[in-house]
Amino acid sequence: MSSVPGPYTKAITPVAPPELDEDELVQRLRDGDEQAFATLLERHHASLVRLATVYVSDRADAEEVAQETWLAVLRGIHHFEGRSSLKTWIFHILVNRARTRARGQGRTVSLDALDDGATWTAVEPGRFNGPDHPRWPGHWASPPQSWDEEPEQRLLANETLGQIRHAINRLPPMQGQVITLRDIKGLSAEDVCALLEVSPENQRVLLHRARSRVRQALERYLGAGDGAAA
Repeated sequence: MSSVPGPYTKAITPVAPPELDEDELVQRLRDGDEQAFATLLERHHASLVRLATVYVSDRADAEEVAQETWLAVLRGIHHFEGRSSLKTWIFHILVNRARTRARGQGRTVSLDALDDGATWTAVEPGRFNGPDHPRWPGHWASPPQSWDEEPEQRLLANETLGQIRHAINRLPPMQGQVITLRDIKGLSAEDVCALLEVSPENQRVLLHRARSRVRQALERYLGAGDGAAA
């Protein structure tokens, strides 16, 4: 991301470590610490752009909305009161600006348009025994297998992480945003409901579908099953 105008023209400390306490990070931002701002960019910029694409017409618009969000963060950090986490505050700014841009484009975002629940199931029916099975009707024919015995190196390998990212990118937009905000960014269910304006029940359904699809993709990749196509 290109530099953002504002007070961030000098680095007060050489490095803002990833584990920096939030209160200290906020104070460094208020002091104009470039490294603190770079830490925020590294943590959240890609997710902000992905979230903006739910609302606006294309990737270029999403990048512009993210840039506007960072400018608002710089201008508003002195007014941040800590009533939510810093990242929740940042995502809230992004969603508001993305919605404003979408209204200007004459676009609306509906849950039905962003999800495919009417045509998708968490598990392919073929993975269960039929009703005429002599011993176990309706039970698993091809159950999900435990990955406990998978070498840790394989589960954590860059290729596997790449498969997870690819699976998330292929999700319907709202599912992708819910799993990104909950499982990658660590926002609470309540925060996600407020940000995306969905009910708690819809949030749970979207998260379940997203996690199921990502698991299916990993099952295929790790050879642990024959999950449905994502």
